[in-house]
Amino acid sequence: MKKILVIFLLFSSLIFAGGLPSWYYKIKSVPLQKKKFVEIMLPLIKKANEKTLKERKFVVNFFNKLEKNGFDTIKKEDLKRLAKLSKKYKIKNLFDKYEYLLKIDKVPESLALTQAAIESAWGKSRFAKYANNIFGQWTYKTKGLIPEHRAEGKTHKVKIFPSLQASVDAYVVNLNRNRAYKEFRFQRYQARLLNEMYNGLDAAKTLKRYSELRDKYIKMISHFMRKNGFLKYDTVEKQEKREKKDTPIYALNIF
Repeated sequence: MKKILVIFLLFSSLIFAGGLPSWYYKIKSVPLQKKKFVEIMLPLIKKANEKTLKERKFVVNFFNKLEKNGFDTIKKEDLKRLAKLSKKYKIKNLFDKYEYLLKIDKVPESLALTQAAIESAWGKSRFAKYANNIFGQWTYKTKGLIPEHRAEGKTHKVKIFPSLQASVDAYVVNLNRNRAYKEFRFQRYQARLLNEMYNGLDAAKTLKRYSELRDKYIKMISHFMRKNGFLKYDTVEKQEKREKKDTPIYALNIF
């Protein structure tokens, strides 16, 4: 029986191997471990945001060409890319420019760092170690880890990611397209139009539905963010000159 258990554990480790680098878990100093967690996670968050901003830039350029010259100057590959983005961000109207601009934008670094640390227990949770799942994202598909304290009758699992970067990318997409976070996207868009800072504290107030803790969760992540000094990582994302400053009424009422 013991032999079977050992084989199972070895097999499971091969399938679910993940998490932060092995040396990270050997750090004894809590302050040093937190510092290293930020050093590991922040580049991944920035990379996910940079990818998203490139998608946004493509959308801006696409619609500027379309509005200026019509379909004559639109390449097939660009139209295909737009279609992929509409599917990725769940945009029903392929040519709804303002919904793309609402949904395709960066997530405040301070918010991402805070949620990463809380949801993964600074990278030490079972889900982080064996599923590369830093943000506790769920799945209802066959593949996934079953939460230890999942309520009776629930069928969700914790999603398994091939890498930490994949987990971060999925988190950014989740905030950018999930119906639960419409207010987050609306406020972010308004701040961008005004060239104002939209930091993690602003964003945290809109994430009541991210956790079953609701209002307590908002207070928790806001306190955590301040306590760990994560707000210093936020920057203002100014509206590009090529984006129109006049915002249609329907876009303002989209949520």
